[in-house]
Amino acid sequence: MTAPVPRADAPGAGPSADDPSADDHRLPPARFAFDKHTWKEIAHLLANLPVAILGFVYVCCTLFVSGFMTLTVVGFPLLAATLMGARLLGRLERGRARALLGVRVEEPTPLPLRKGGGLFQRLWMALKDPVGWRTLLYDFIRLPWGILTFVITFASLFVLWPVLPFIARGLTNADRAMVRGLLSPSDELERRIAELESDRGVVVDTAAADLRRIERDLHDGAQARLVNLAMGLGLAKEKLLEGRADDTVAAMVDEAHGEVKLALQELRDLARGIHPAVLTDRGLDAALSSVASRCTVPVKVTSDLAERPAAAIEGIAYFTVSELLQNISKHSRARSASVEVWRSEDRLLIQVWDDGQGGARLDGGTGMRGLAERLGAVDGLFVVDSPTGGPTTVTAELPWRDRTQAPGRG
Repeated sequence: MTAPVPRADAPGAGPSADDPSADDHRLPPARFAFDKHTWKEIAHLLANLPVAILGFVYVCCTLFVSGFMTLTVVGFPLLAATLMGARLLGRLERGRARALLGVRVEEPTPLPLRKGGGLFQRLWMALKDPVGWRTLLYDFIRLPWGILTFVITFASLFVLWPVLPFIARGLTNADRAMVRGLLSPSDELERRIAELESDRGVVVDTAAADLRRIERDLHDGAQARLVNLAMGLGLAKEKLLEGRADDTVAAMVDEAHGEVKLALQELRDLARGIHPAVLTDRGLDAALSSVASRCTVPVKVTSDLAERPAAAIEGIAYFTVSELLQNISKHSRARSASVEVWRSEDRLLIQVWDDGQGGARLDGGTGMRGLAERLGAVDGLFVVDSPTGGPTTVTAELPWRDRTQAPGRG
């Protein structure tokens, strides 16, 4: 069995709090001397006033205009744009603090504004962005502080020159605290909430696409056959009532019988595509063996599961393998394939391998990106290793989630 691919770090994760690289530059203690650190601090304090004025004007003007325009629908997009602009101002301030004060603050995670999401969803995500709101607060309160630090520093250049290094260090320490407190990334909870908001949109879009597929299959398949069946039986009934029972009627009844069998088969296939009965009754091992038997490539299924995961996780695992095997049948030109399923602590791992031509990518046209988004929506992981020429190995990782705690299970 191929070793599972280790989990990657969460997107946007930076150095930990204990990582020395995340600390500020080690500054020497303030002393009666003007070294490069002191001059940088003086430059930062003198620049506080023009920067604070620009930030204060931006906050007041944009909030006033967007707040007034919220009387119409135009105001909310303007407010969202204001918050996005505040993120840019925050980036500039973090860069200034990094260059002049030695404050190393990681950049916040970008807003998870998916291209596939609706306009109102993206607007709502921007409007409740905590990073943007904290940056607006930072720029709003900086004006009095910028005036104070500019006046004190400018006056000290002529009056309190000998002790200016100590004054600059004290004032810039307050600046460092403001940057860390208001311009640092959102805490892990806020970041996780934003990710889950985006993932919920993926789940909604996927469910809507599945419903459209089911509707299309019913309309174009079983429904059309049942309509033809009804028409054929109606014609046969008319001939029987008219006393014209002949070989034509027998042929029509025979054709109707064939249509019934085809319609039943299509309905069974559709039901299997929604949620196969074998998965509910016998579990993931039997369900994967069933779907593997329908693959055009010989597939070896190996399952090492002593118990069953949550029903929702079983369903996602089944449909993931099902779609991967369909890709193998249609695109891989493989001669053999394998499916391995096992449990590692609180994770369900799936590995699908084939000896085909390779070249599968997450940004390709074989549905890989959709599978990755589905797994990501439940805190899963999806990794594709498919060099040109093959072989292809796809590793999927899902949370186990005890079956007894799954919704709808007694």
